[in-house]
Amino acid sequence: MAIDQQRAEEAVREIIRQIGEDPARQGLERTPARVVEAFRHLTRGYTQDPKKIINGALFTEEGYSEIILCKDVDFYSLCEHHLLPFMGKAHVAYLPNRRIIGLSKIPRLVEIFARRLQVQERMTTQIAQTIMEEIDPLGVAVVLEAEHLCMRMRGVEKQNSWVTTSAMLGVFRTHFETRQEFMNLLRGNGK
Repeated sequence: MAIDQQRAEEAVREIIRQIGEDPARQGLERTPARVVEAFRHLTRGYTQDPKKIINGALFTEEGYSEIILCKDVDFYSLCEHHLLPFMGKAHVAYLPNRRIIGLSKIPRLVEIFARRLQVQERMTTQIAQTIMEEIDPLGVAVVLEAEHLCMRMRGVEKQNSWVTTSAMLGVFRTHFETRQEFMNLLRGNGK
């Protein structure tokens, strides 16, 4: 997706004017270009295909049949309602069904969906559904824990609030024991 640099910078200048500042002031002269570059970086997930990330490292017949958990994956995203950051940790698990993916692909998948304008609930579901569709495991579990600056800096201004969302698919939804094993692994100190 190509960005018209000049139009984007002018839009930022107009916002600066509308809040009562002078975009020509020395400290703000280069701000429009910096903001456009920052948004290009923060939304780079739109230019990446999550399915290509997974399919590049899909391994069959590895013989592993227990839960695979990638825990404490840091992420940063932008709330689509206020364009303010939210950040936290993702915990992603799956129970293989003859196929596994390279471990680095899970954090990369989290990153692709985080680097878009998002809501935490959708991001949680997107991660889980993509893994479910692409590697056909017996189940997928995703938990995101995040702090939202739109809740800390504006609105309710609650400084210590965190939001937790989950998506449980396959055996993580239908089998209590499998879900409980995942939750126990999350609580454990297996770092």
